[in-house]
Amino acid sequence: MIGVFDSGHGGLTVLKALADQFTTQEFLYLGDHANAPYGNRPSDEVVELTRAGVELLFEKGCRLVLLGCNTATSIACRSLQQDWLPASPWMGRNILGIIAPTVEVATQTSWGVTEPQYPQMYKTDVIAVFATQRTIESGVFQEEISKRCPRIRIVGQACPQLAGMIEAGKSEAELEALVASYVDEMLAAASEAGACADGQPHYAILGCTHYPLVEHLFAKHLPKTCRLLSQPRIVADSLEHYLARHTEYATPLAVEGVRQASSTLPRVRLLTTGNLAEVEARQFMGWSDRPCFAAPTSL
Repeated sequence: MIGVFDSGHGGLTVLKALADQFTTQEFLYLGDHANAPYGNRPSDEVVELTRAGVELLFEKGCRLVLLGCNTATSIACRSLQQDWLPASPWMGRNILGIIAPTVEVATQTSWGVTEPQYPQMYKTDVIAVFATQRTIESGVFQEEISKRCPRIRIVGQACPQLAGMIEAGKSEAELEALVASYVDEMLAAASEAGACADGQPHYAILGCTHYPLVEHLFAKHLPKTCRLLSQPRIVADSLEHYLARHTEYATPLAVEGVRQASSTLPRVRLLTTGNLAEVEARQFMGWSDRPCFAAPTSL
């Protein structure tokens, strides 16, 4: 069984892509709605909350956990992989993030290649990155893309309010006004920095898994020539390649105490640390045929 962890319900955009692509795989999703959003939290809190979420998914039977959250990936993933997991009781389990596959697509370079290669070393694209404050401050997209394609120019745009407003179920009009303001800020910064002659990036990465929920609003306000890189589809394709190499993580396992919603649908189960009634009222991205369950402990 594969676990998917997010600070709230943004990671459901990734889970939906995974469930569509892996129709026989069992997934367990944990949304830490009680502590969402993570984007403005201190790093030590992000690491501890992410560790607790991963451990809970391991306890429920997951052998592989995907961090469906860019903030958790950028701040916590490496330390959990390198420091916590080897010293934990969970040997044989693994944790994956979602930034690596996104960088691979943006640079057309595999993650294992960390030096410029021909022809990627000559790419001069301009890429806009919209993400939470913490993800932008981490510099992870700038660092990892520049390692592989040093001539690509990155214009980072922090969107400190967007994930929280999506979590809160704000109106379409409110969300559109906020998205439009962030796009305008990014275009002004790109023009001022001389990143591109016409101020228009070639690609845009929505570097928070909440943002695909308003992808249509980004598409509406970005230049028509700017191509959006869809993280959910990128991550699903990447996981398919990973599981082909690591088949031990694709083996379904039984989960005690969590009811399967439907035997005719992909085996998807949902947990939340938040107020169950409030989370279910939003129908977990329209998956009203799958009940949500309260996490057994708060993180």
